[in-house]
Amino acid sequence: MSQLAILPAVRLVGARTRGLHIMWGPSSCDRHRGEETPISEQRINGQIRVPKVLLVGPNGEQVGTVRVEDALRLAAEADLDLVEVAPGANPPVCRLMDYGKYKYEANMKARESRKNQTNTLQKEIRMGLKIDTHDYETKRRNVEKFLSGGDKVKVMVRFRGREQARPERGIHLLGRMAEDVADYGFVESHPRQDGRTMVMVLGPVKKKAQARAEARKRRTDAEKAASKEAPAENTPVEAPEDSDSTSDTQS
Repeated sequence: MSQLAILPAVRLVGARTRGLHIMWGPSSCDRHRGEETPISEQRINGQIRVPKVLLVGPNGEQVGTVRVEDALRLAAEADLDLVEVAPGANPPVCRLMDYGKYKYEANMKARESRKNQTNTLQKEIRMGLKIDTHDYETKRRNVEKFLSGGDKVKVMVRFRGREQARPERGIHLLGRMAEDVADYGFVESHPRQDGRTMVMVLGPVKKKAQARAEARKRRTDAEKAASKEAPAENTPVEAPEDSDSTSDTQS
């Protein structure tokens, strides 16, 4: 038995005088077992070279199995395109559609999906066991800002010298921080000590997308309020009439 016979992933794609050309990897039929083909790989109109297709109408109605010539004729009569959407089916599934409009709408959906995707970042806040009240309040406000923006926060407490022998003090400090910011986040990873550092991770109550949407709404409301106040400030004030000139005119 030749080596080619025992390689199921090999597909012979052509032959020339110099020999055989071999393509490694699964064939298109193996890749698309009834699955819809990505836009960039779809065949349309004259590119579809099969004897029969399972035709779907422009509104999703099932037309049935027809010859590809008849399907192309129906597409031309309706001023539409014949698009192969599932080449792995038997027979391949084709649909009548406006391919240009279909591609445009699909690209717009993909762009909107990418626009709405948000990456949650992890911010870091470092403290010492002997942090004073003023510095602690500054750290707390920063944690609240990060959490309200939809980001995670890694709060770290550094131990110096003999402070490593008192891990309960670090746990107490981190617990205090978790309680103070409970309206904005929750403890996602409880305090754990790693050498001279104790770490706790806080997760945001609001998702990043929700936080961004609320921030955009606040900006929009502020801009609307400012635009309403501007015309009132720019309205000219009419000067009062001179009483003497009015009386002279009447006389």
